[in-house]
Amino acid sequence: MKNVQISEELFVVIMRYFMLEQEEMLPQIKQGLEKKLDAMVMRELYTKYKTAPTEEEKEKARKEYLDRRGVPESFRW
Repeated sequence: MKNVQISEELFVVIMRYFMLEQEEMLPQIKQGLEKKLDAMVMRELYTKYKTAPTEEEKEKARKEYLDRRGVPESFRW
């Protein structure tokens, strides 16, 4: 299983939520975790694109990566 790193700021917010029971931290935690998850997904797609065994899989991963990144079709190569 892989390890995941989060920012110190997010860690402190999570600690305040659980240790000090500061419920108002929940939206900030959700936002930080969603941002981290998006970064992980983007990294996974990029890795698939670079390491795909076939050209078909490579192109599929590249298209999905660019779609998620928001690059318009007219700007792609």
